[in-house]
Amino acid sequence: MSSLLYNLGKMVGPRVRKVKWIWQSITASEADTIKAEHEVGQDLAREIRNRLELDTEPRAGQILNKVGCHLAACVANKLRTFNFEVIKGTEPNAFALPGGFVFVTRSLLELCDWNQDEIAFILGHEMSHVIRGHAMDRIIANSAIAVGARATPIRGLLTSWLGRVGVKFLENAYSQDLELEADTLGAHLVAVAGYDPHAPMQLLSRLSELNQPAKQSSLGNYFSSHPAFDLRIHNVERLLRQRCS
Repeated sequence: MSSLLYNLGKMVGPRVRKVKWIWQSITASEADTIKAEHEVGQDLAREIRNRLELDTEPRAGQILNKVGCHLAACVANKLRTFNFEVIKGTEPNAFALPGGFVFVTRSLLELCDWNQDEIAFILGHEMSHVIRGHAMDRIIANSAIAVGARATPIRGLLTSWLGRVGVKFLENAYSQDLELEADTLGAHLVAVAGYDPHAPMQLLSRLSELNQPAKQSSLGNYFSSHPAFDLRIHNVERLLRQRCS
């Protein structure tokens, strides 16, 4: 993973500087911002494909793309695009890169028992981090790139930053508020796309049971670093009540 992060830093540095300038410019249009963000994610995604093993089994890719495309069609901002890919991995995990590049491990799909309604919530949650700007904000806020640091090698700064926090960038949770926001929008996308609106609660409730000490089941970092399941379930329940009222 360390070599992956090193190369990500080398590739993404100039892109991040460009995006930061665009995001801070009062003259930048929404289209410019999204395009620049997409370029950063494209660089990152290219390196991930080179370094991590993609799962080429047709069924996994077909289900992920089918569900992902249904959700993407319901995103209000049509300037946003999304790409969904399956990677091999023994631990359930998923992450979204700036620009809409979403990666999911096969083991996470298996944990959902290939249920498309539950997979929709996983994808909707990750897509929400992109839609709300969480993914790009994380890079901008934590990369330590000063606006006026033109004399400093930006690639060196990004390489150093990714060496320190890159693993967290890919795997760790955002703040509790941002994770709950992603749950809320993700659950909304699930319902709007025609999937079972109760699937998020169904998945979270089952995972909460699996997470009990007596079960001796490890759900991995993807779930353990997120807010407590009870809090997430309560958050989704509140959304369902609002939709029904």
